[in-house]
Amino acid sequence: MTVRLTLVCQGATTAISRVSFADDEPLTEPSTRALGGALDGQPPAAWCSPAVAARQTAAGLGLDPLIEPALRDCDYGRWRGRTLADVQAAEPGAFQEWFTDPAARPHGGESITDLVKRVGDWLIKLNSSTHGRSFAITHAAVIRALLVNVLAAPPASFWRIDVPPLSQIRLTAHHDRWQFRAAEAG
Repeated sequence: MTVRLTLVCQGATTAISRVSFADDEPLTEPSTRALGGALDGQPPAAWCSPAVAARQTAAGLGLDPLIEPALRDCDYGRWRGRTLADVQAAEPGAFQEWFTDPAARPHGGESITDLVKRVGDWLIKLNSSTHGRSFAITHAAVIRALLVNVLAAPPASFWRIDVPPLSQIRLTAHHDRWQFRAAEAG
């Protein structure tokens, strides 16, 4: 059986506009009209990060998803809620380490390597338990980590993937093999 998973990045928050490490804040723009008819009816399965913004995005899409802890945002430890500029000025060595070493966790939270493993484990579980069309509403960092897994890319490539608010990424799985699928025109 084939799994068709559409990943939807949560809408914009204050952390995104401030260029800061996310905390659990609400959407600043609750409209999801930018997604248009992306859902075409209720999918058979939907999951969502436990974060407020992800749950608000799901509600704006008319979804009533299951809360999935594996889809939570990266744990930024003591940097949570701080701007990147503030952290870079206060802890330049730690900031540089975070962006160059995927196994680093200078903030005391989760490394990129940890995040990639966590969401990769979720993909394995999903592939063995789900069939057909499904949706997951989560964070840009989680979607980047999922793409690193699907593409079998090195964790350092995480920083080379841009996932804007409300963007959609389509993944398919068949016979335990995930693929990234570009959106079709139309």
